[in-house]
Amino acid sequence: MIIGVIGIYAITGQTMNLFSGIGLVMLVGLVVKNGIVMVDYTGLLRDRGLGVDEAALEAGVARLRPVLMTSLTAILGMIPLAFNSGEGGELVQPIGLTVIGGLSSATLMTLFFIPVMYSLFNKKKTPKKPQPVQALAAPEAQP
Repeated sequence: MIIGVIGIYAITGQTMNLFSGIGLVMLVGLVVKNGIVMVDYTGLLRDRGLGVDEAALEAGVARLRPVLMTSLTAILGMIPLAFNSGEGGELVQPIGLTVIGGLSSATLMTLFFIPVMYSLFNKKKTPKKPQPVQALAAPEAQP
């Protein structure tokens, strides 16, 4: 995330300010949410009995669309802020630039780096046995 923020500020020649900090706070929430979506689904697949590599690969494929939809919505929503040259534009422009730059790089990291790191850190763990789903029994009638 920081790589993208620094990169977009280097490209545009702008300086970071207080409004950039507000954009960073917003950005952290979006990036963490995307990471949690990926890791949570990988853990769910592991609970269903898949190996580490298979679960990471399947989670990457299954969660590609939700992560991209969240990221692209935020990035495209910030374009008017980032390129606002009207009155007061210099105040909101850093928020848009921060979110666009940071979320662009963080999305790529979420889709490629997080599954790899999950696989590396959980390589020695054995696959979990699938838990049987227990049906809910009807309550017994009370006399």
